[in-house]
Amino acid sequence: MIRIGQGFDVHAFEEGRPLMIGGIEVPHERGLVGHSDADVVLHTITDAALGAIGKVDIGTHFPDTDMAFKDADSALLLEEVWKMVEAEGYHLGNVDCTILAQRPKMGPHIPKMRNRIAQLLHADESQVNIKASTTEKLGFVGREEGIASLAVILLIKK
Repeated sequence: MIRIGQGFDVHAFEEGRPLMIGGIEVPHERGLVGHSDADVVLHTITDAALGAIGKVDIGTHFPDTDMAFKDADSALLLEEVWKMVEAEGYHLGNVDCTILAQRPKMGPHIPKMRNRIAQLLHADESQVNIKASTTEKLGFVGREEGIASLAVILLIKK
């Protein structure tokens, strides 16, 4: 049996925070605002995994009203969700993510992101794909107001 899930997230830029994307810190003059570390890529993967196993969304499990998750490392949140995925008897088929960002350029950082995400999902890097796109300077991404991410995940029953 296979299950498919999809995720989407967006965060605005904010001064004075590190920019966490795909489980790594990406050098940039601004980070993203959020209750946790605002890692849009890990949030989309988390939501996609939850959707695939029918467990609602990231906000249900880690609400922004709970101070226990204030400035939380999104990798830890994904690890908790991945335990749920494995408890349901699934493993990763593949995950495909798209980052929408005008700046910074993501290309140089994608190999490290793939490696980190593969570790978190107990998978091989070949099962993790990440790509990035600008929005040709259109919309909030093009105006460099924030970053968005999309992900789709395929889970396979063990």
